[in-house]
Amino acid sequence: MSDDEDKESKTEEASEKKISDAVEKGNVPFSREATLFASLLGIFASLSFFATTKTGTLTERLAHYVDDPSGYPIANGEDALGLMWSAIMIGAEFLLPFVVVLTLAGLVASLFQNAPSLVLDRIQPQWSRISVVKGWTRIFGKQGQVEFGKSLFKFGVIAAVVLALLMSEQASVVNALFTDPLTMPAVMLSLATRLISAVCVATIVLVAADLLWSRFHWRSELRMTKQEVKEEFKQAEGNPMIKARMRALAQERARKRMMSAVPTASFVIANPTHYAIALKYDRTKGGAPQVVAKGLDLIALKIREIAEQNGIPVIEDVQLARAMYKAVEVDQWIPAEFYRPVANILYYIYSKGKGGHAKK
Repeated sequence: MSDDEDKESKTEEASEKKISDAVEKGNVPFSREATLFASLLGIFASLSFFATTKTGTLTERLAHYVDDPSGYPIANGEDALGLMWSAIMIGAEFLLPFVVVLTLAGLVASLFQNAPSLVLDRIQPQWSRISVVKGWTRIFGKQGQVEFGKSLFKFGVIAAVVLALLMSEQASVVNALFTDPLTMPAVMLSLATRLISAVCVATIVLVAADLLWSRFHWRSELRMTKQEVKEEFKQAEGNPMIKARMRALAQERARKRMMSAVPTASFVIANPTHYAIALKYDRTKGGAPQVVAKGLDLIALKIREIAEQNGIPVIEDVQLARAMYKAVEVDQWIPAEFYRPVANILYYIYSKGKGGHAKK
C-alpha cells in the first residue's frame, strides 16, 4: 500500500491514547515561524531598549583603538593577544543583552506552543533520518511544498520591505556618508530598527497561518484507519490497567463536575464527618429537591467546606444522611420516602433564614 492510499484510508480522528502516546514520544505540533517571529521581536526589543545606549558606548570604546593607536603598542604576541581579548570583551559586553533577550524569546515561543518535556527518543540516531527516500519525500512531499511556499512568501515580503525602506531612506543614508563617521552607527541602528519592525508586521499573517497549519497537519498525520480504531478499542478493553485508568479519569471528571455544582445547592444534609448530600430546591418550580452532589469521608468534608464558603446551610442529621447516601444518586430527584423529612428541613431553613449550621 502506498503512502497516499494509506493516508486516504485514515478517515478517523486520532484517539486520546494515540495523541498522548505521540506527545510522550515528542511528536507535538510545532511552528518554526512562531520561533522565528519571537526572535525578530527579541531583536526589535533589543534594538529599541538596549542598542541606543550600547551602540554609543561601543563606538566610544572602539574609537580609542583608531584615535590613539600608539596607546596600544604591539611588541610581541602577548601584546597582540591582550589587544584581541580586550576587543572581544568589549564586543561580548555589547552582545550579551541581545543574546539573553533572544534566548528568552525562543524559550517563550517554545513554551507557548507546547509544555517542555525530556524525550530521549528524539535525540537517538535513526536510519530514517539519513534515508535518501525519506529525505526525498520530505523535500518534495506535501510538507516540503508548504515549507517552500512559506520560504517564498518570506523572501518576497522581506525583499519588498527592504526595498521600500531603502528607497525611503536613500537620502539620509547618502548624507550619512559625508558626515562624521561616529554618526553612522546611529543611522544604521535607526534603519535596522525600522526594518525589523516592518518585517515583524508583515509576517504576522504568516505566523498565524503557520500555527494553525502545524496543528492541522499534526492532527491529520495522527489520523487512524477504522481497523486501527477497532484494534485499539480491543486492546483497551482487554487491558486491566487501561480500564482502571479510564475509570479513574471518569471518576475524577465526575467528581470535579459534582464539586462545581455544590455552590448551586440549597442546603446540605450531613453526618458530621462521614456523609454529605447537597440538595437543590427551586420554590418557584416546585417538585422534589434534586441531588447535585454526595460524598463519603474526605469528599463529604470537601462538600461541607464548599457549602460553608458559599453560605449554604448545613443540616446535621445522622440517620437521614446515612439513609439518603445509600438511596439517592447525583442529578436525580430524591425518592418519595424522603419527602417528609426533607420538607421539614426546608421549613426549618426558610423559617430561620438561609445560612449557618443546624443539628437535628
